[in-house]
Amino acid sequence: MQNRILTHYLQRIGALDSALCIKVNRSSHYRLVRWSFRIVSRLGDGMFWYAVMLGIVMTQGQAGVLPCLHMIAVGLVGTLIYKWLKGKTLRPRPYEVHQDIWLAGKPLDKFSFPSGHTLHAVAFSMVALAYYPELSMLILPFAVLVAMSRVVLGLHYPSDVLAGATIGALIASISFLFV
Repeated sequence: MQNRILTHYLQRIGALDSALCIKVNRSSHYRLVRWSFRIVSRLGDGMFWYAVMLGIVMTQGQAGVLPCLHMIAVGLVGTLIYKWLKGKTLRPRPYEVHQDIWLAGKPLDKFSFPSGHTLHAVAFSMVALAYYPELSMLILPFAVLVAMSRVVLGLHYPSDVLAGATIGALIASISFLFV
């Protein structure tokens, strides 16, 4: 009885996840939306974060080295965890499952869960802002846009993005125990 109830709720959550994914992905049919989120997604591959780290070192000198090393360490741990999870869950990307979802971006790997872009955006944001809260007006909107881009472009379900954000926050939070 409990298994059927749990199964029922998990199916409903999955259906809501898919429905929201389809609805958000429809915005990618507009050229400007598609183009904008492709740029954000591409910058979220690492280019934005490398630029932030370079800017920190250039403006802060030696004092900026520790924050950048901290960001690099968090990024490496995040990469190991999300690649391991993707290999274990093997969740197909939404565009592969739902014909209503239009692939509007380029996937970096085969599987969907969790969103590595979102994981890194949250982890990097938390670390950078712990050292330099004055960067929040730049970093927070970008991190939110990266997370949105993954669903808009048909690359991830909203639950992938939520999981990526949660894992990224956990990695960053735990990392502060070591600095």
